[in-house]
Amino acid sequence: MPRVKRGTIAHKKREKLLKKSKGYKWSRKSKERAAKEALLHGMSRKFKGRKEKKRNYRALWQVQINAAARMNGTKYSELIGLMKKANVKIDRKILAELAQNEPEVFKKIISAVKH
Repeated sequence: MPRVKRGTIAHKKREKLLKKSKGYKWSRKSKERAAKEALLHGMSRKFKGRKEKKRNYRALWQVQINAAARMNGTKYSELIGLMKKANVKIDRKILAELAQNEPEVFKKIISAVKH
């Protein structure tokens, strides 16, 4: 009975591993052992990264809304409070986009919630 040769399977396994580590720095993208180690750490931290991304965007939107609100004579905290009282349900992402791209609409929202 002939022996089982694993050359093609082992090669495919290596290629798959190196494909996942594409874009990494130094030897972590080209050497199997370093790539495997880097992927182990990367995979364990990717969940955390996705959560942090949401946090970072919310913080960015708050800064953008605050800057636009201050240009219109109010503060971020006051604006959010007034919007809750007036029952205006526009999320921070849309508010930040309006503040940046449609300043007139943002101004109208502020005047609507103030009165």
